[in-house]
Amino acid sequence: MAQTKKLITVDDLWALQRVGGVALSPDGAQAVCSVSSYSMEDNNSSTSLWLLSTAVNKHGGKPRRLTSAGDKDGQAAWSPQGDRIAFVAKREQQGKKDDTPQLYVMAPDGGEAQRVSDFAPGVEAFKWFPDGKRIAFISWVWPGEKGSKAQAKRHKEFKDRKETGYVTSEAQYRFWDHNLPMGRVPHLHVLDVASGRVRDLFEGTAFELPRGSPDATCFDISADGKRIAFVFDAAAEKRLDNCKALMEIEVRNTKTHGKTHVKAQDAAWDFDAPRYSPDGERLAFIASHLGLKHTMPGQLAIMDAAGAWAVVSADWDHHVNAPLRWSSSGEAVMFTAEDQGRCHLYRFDLTARTASAVVRGGWVQSFDVCGDVIVSAADAMNHPARVHAVQPDGSSVRIEKFNDDAMAKFKFGTTEDVRLKAANGDEIQMWVIYPPGFDPESAKSGKNAKSAKKRYPVMHSIHGGPHAAAGDTFHYRWNNQVFAAQGYIVAGVNYHGSSGFGYKFLDSITHRWGELELQDVEAGTDWLLAKPWVDKKRIFATGGSYGGYMVAWMNGHVPTGRYQAYVCHAGCFDWQAMFADDAYTWHAKELGAWYWEDAAKVNSQSPSTFVAAMQTPTLVIHGALDYRVPDGQGLAYYNTLKAKGVDSRLLWFPDENHWILKPRNSKLWYGEFFGWLKAHDNKAKATLGAKESAKKTAKQKSA
Repeated sequence: MAQTKKLITVDDLWALQRVGGVALSPDGAQAVCSVSSYSMEDNNSSTSLWLLSTAVNKHGGKPRRLTSAGDKDGQAAWSPQGDRIAFVAKREQQGKKDDTPQLYVMAPDGGEAQRVSDFAPGVEAFKWFPDGKRIAFISWVWPGEKGSKAQAKRHKEFKDRKETGYVTSEAQYRFWDHNLPMGRVPHLHVLDVASGRVRDLFEGTAFELPRGSPDATCFDISADGKRIAFVFDAAAEKRLDNCKALMEIEVRNTKTHGKTHVKAQDAAWDFDAPRYSPDGERLAFIASHLGLKHTMPGQLAIMDAAGAWAVVSADWDHHVNAPLRWSSSGEAVMFTAEDQGRCHLYRFDLTARTASAVVRGGWVQSFDVCGDVIVSAADAMNHPARVHAVQPDGSSVRIEKFNDDAMAKFKFGTTEDVRLKAANGDEIQMWVIYPPGFDPESAKSGKNAKSAKKRYPVMHSIHGGPHAAAGDTFHYRWNNQVFAAQGYIVAGVNYHGSSGFGYKFLDSITHRWGELELQDVEAGTDWLLAKPWVDKKRIFATGGSYGGYMVAWMNGHVPTGRYQAYVCHAGCFDWQAMFADDAYTWHAKELGAWYWEDAAKVNSQSPSTFVAAMQTPTLVIHGALDYRVPDGQGLAYYNTLKAKGVDSRLLWFPDENHWILKPRNSKLWYGEFFGWLKAHDNKAKATLGAKESAKKTAKQKSA
């Protein structure tokens, strides 16, 4: 008998295994990926490494688990010789438990992983040198201290301190959900794998990597292992929006060791993600002409052996994402880029200056290239990330089935890519996700009397950014299939300002936030209200981050009654008070003025200015560790609604950031989310009341 499929729930969502980064072996025959599993009961997660064959066929090649003892084993990378896999983890080994993440290596055929670093400040990200004997890694260190012992001493003193105050004179002192380490900066180090000896390449200099979130895309090692290219904020005062320079440091064992060179520096250009060509003669990187405007896209640039550089993707209206990977021939560079609500892996031909998609999303989350083999992890609205390998002949093969058994149990709704006219007469995209079992034809034709009367509630899921997109992706925190399984028609509008639709569309909202976006969301609502299967009295709007800003904006601009309720997650409410965020230096660029220079202009884009009109019931959600949109924004919005007597509810997390990441907190989030919508859904309340009445009658009869 055919298996009866079920509707997906939040518990099911957290039971899925989540595929992370992928890395290819030097011969392209194998790949290693990280896989995270979550426990709702224990409220935690663990991440292991798995070995995959890129030539999987019906005769074998099953994935093999490599690690199971560590805490969040990740960032796996093969040695250039293919005999070892390095990764970052916190473990207990030989009676010593890691206080900070360290580097481990293991053979790909199995065996116990060995700790190869013992550096007190810890390891953030790394890359192998071509000789396989050394590893370059990032660590936050005290720049005035010399040597590993001195760093260890300072680390212990800092860890054991009794004071809790944070003192700084820096402009950039916190990022996302954490304070930037007091007195520390991110330096590049070289580890000798055999001896464990560590050398700080920036020791005694003013060099450091970007403080926001330095990772392995911030630097690259040349093919001969003699040079490292890295990005550097040369300004005296470090800020998130400063233009970064491209530098190069020599790491050969000669008198020139440690000598640095400026590869590219321009006050009008931001440079990032350097990558040496296979022959080491050229350097690919991402260049953004921020001197023109702060919203300018990242473009592919190439520097030749003589040091001259040029943007090569200027005629291709897409933003280039890091990381960059050269083809084995050096004739092309590969990277991901968004396009119309999807994210593909592209091959950019340097001679023809054209881009062609080699792996299509959904959403390509990670990839690696080795020789003529490509491995990618990509998801879509109807499935979590899957790993595929593209062979030299262009054929693609799935090389794992981590979630297939679980996914086979679920009944999902269909997804439609709708195009409609909206603000400025422009065409916009709207994703529509239908509830499982939805049949629009029978409702429209009226052939089935019961289905013809069926009317569905609508739930807008408004994306953040604003320069991001509602994408064809399996979003765990805002999962469209979990939403649709509750019976909602889910709408995801890619409003003006969204990424992936060209630069003009992205920049169109600058200095006038809320205006065009609202027209676009309303156009999506009008499109849905015109359908015979939509219940016009059951329309809801929800959003997070900039999407939270949008529902707060809508509460002050849309007539009461059009939407039955809102959900505002981590939303911006007051742009003057938002100056407490970690990205405050962007405010004037986005809004058109500093608030003390033109308060009227700033306030005209602030939902708090339009409080008098707010009457729609709202659930406000926020995390105390949210430094991108400080929780004071959500609390002020909630307090305002309460003071006005507007029906409202607050869900506040003391231990979450801009995102809700813990399993139990996520379950609470979804429960409150759906509970709030149902509490303001007249049909749902009537159905619930009828059920309660029936239960009461049954009890009375049995008595």
